[in-house]
Amino acid sequence: MPKQCSQDVKNRAVSYVLDRLDRYQSVYAACQDLGPKLNVGGESLRRWVLQAQVDAGDRMGPSSEELAEIKALKSKVRDLEETNEILRQASMFFARELDPRQR
Repeated sequence: MPKQCSQDVKNRAVSYVLDRLDRYQSVYAACQDLGPKLNVGGESLRRWVLQAQVDAGDRMGPSSEELAEIKALKSKVRDLEETNEILRQASMFFARELDPRQR
């Protein structure tokens, strides 16, 4: 199971990489080199850095707030679809109970 890093650790690691990014050819190279030194996986660090760049407006993509909103909306849609299915099943059940042909 992957370890969970605190937001403070993520923020410090991202700022460390961003400060030294000019020494590397790419974000990937920087994260692969600096990740083990920070005791963080290189790919995780790369995703954090890219998201920080999006949040800062340096890179195109959905911001952290937009991603959180999308996640919440998807959850709400899933709940509403489940509720609709329950209501649909209940209405079919009661329609059969009231059908005079069933008696």
